[in-house]
Amino acid sequence: MKFDTSAVRQVKKINQLKNNNMPIEKFKTIESTCVPLKIDNVDTDQIIPARFLKATSREGFGDNLFRDWRFDRNDNPRKDFVLNNKKFSGSVLVAGKNFGSGSSREHASWAVYDYGFRVVVSSFFADIFKNNALNNGLLPVQVSESFLSRLFEEIFQNPEKKVKVDLEKQRITLLSTGENEGFEINGYKKTCLINGYDDIDYLLSIKNKIEKFEATLLSELSE
Repeated sequence: MKFDTSAVRQVKKINQLKNNNMPIEKFKTIESTCVPLKIDNVDTDQIIPARFLKATSREGFGDNLFRDWRFDRNDNPRKDFVLNNKKFSGSVLVAGKNFGSGSSREHASWAVYDYGFRVVVSSFFADIFKNNALNNGLLPVQVSESFLSRLFEEIFQNPEKKVKVDLEKQRITLLSTGENEGFEINGYKKTCLINGYDDIDYLLSIKNKIEKFEATLLSELSE
């Protein structure tokens, strides 16, 4: 019997809906220096100001990450802002408590990812930002306040110090001292990050299982 039920049709449509948006990289174990943003309660309007939200594609938002903190009114870089300090670099952003609060704009996670960060470390994340980050290939690592303080201390003391973020083992390690701490992540989102999937990619990856299930279901219903 030839069939084309709703779920199968949706999978076929998904192939047509996949666009040229910025692909999500497969998340591998990261060893990197860090950029320390020792500011609490960083909200999404500070991450990406509302005037830059017109675009619907994810590319290019990194140019305006922390725009009003990075640049003055004349678009000159502010020398006192950490992203303009050449001493600090890396794919890990270490931020203060309550990162990503405020409005639910997904563009905030787009901007952080597009700038080049793959991990954000904080002692607390706003739930919506955390979910948006996971949906867009950005790993939010929530640690204790004491561990976060140690990270800031070590990074400011020596910007060359690195952390290791092992997603498979769900552990972050300060390599200079060996101090480490585990972190939690939803199992489904972990699978997506490791494979470089967004939700659509994941659905496409199990297309054969969906079709097999529906074929079995139709067979049972037709008996």
